[in-house]
Amino acid sequence: MTARDTNRIKIAPSILSADFARLGEEVRAIDAAGCDWIHVDVMDGHFVPNLTIGPAVVKALRPHSALTFDVHLMIDPVDPYLEAFAAAGSDIITVHAEAGRHVDRTLQRVRELGCKAGLSLNPATPESVVEYLLDRLDLILVMSVNPGFGGQSFIPSQLEKLRRLKAMIGDRPIVLEVDGGVVPGNAGAIVAAGATALVAGSAVFRNGTYAANIAALRVAAAGTDTATLS
Repeated sequence: MTARDTNRIKIAPSILSADFARLGEEVRAIDAAGCDWIHVDVMDGHFVPNLTIGPAVVKALRPHSALTFDVHLMIDPVDPYLEAFAAAGSDIITVHAEAGRHVDRTLQRVRELGCKAGLSLNPATPESVVEYLLDRLDLILVMSVNPGFGGQSFIPSQLEKLRRLKAMIGDRPIVLEVDGGVVPGNAGAIVAAGATALVAGSAVFRNGTYAANIAALRVAAAGTDTATLS
């Protein structure tokens, strides 16, 4: 795992929007373009209405970048697969609050496997679900679209959820990440609400201008423009 500037807002391109025919090349390209993390969306066609990749693909991609692999498991059940994704080279494993009955146990297991533990909340899930889990968490991921597909528009109500989560986190070293509809037009508002990491798929991979697209997100994240939320 390689860290760039530990103080800046993390830009984590989602490879869901990459060219799956050349994923290794795509991972190398976004690394060279200056992203901070590689966001890997894992979908099972059950918990969410799409089917993507498994631990074998994560393992195959691992040699292509030393950056943090931010692996988002949109699967149910999740516990039987934690060990495989950790062994494949995940640095962060994020599970969904809605996908497990014993989330505290799941988060403990993620850390036992040597990974950082993240918890994701769907748009309709209240922030209160993290209240008794804060000391188990390294990351909270706010879904600002309904999970399952890329290219959706940001749901504005999630800004208030971010503000509340930021207050709940306090001075704990927990990354507050946002995934869904993140573009330069809303990145400033998202960061102003408390986000410290931005997942972006279409906004990074469009037009093939990865470095310029990542730079545009960084510039926008440094501002507080709330005029555009889609």
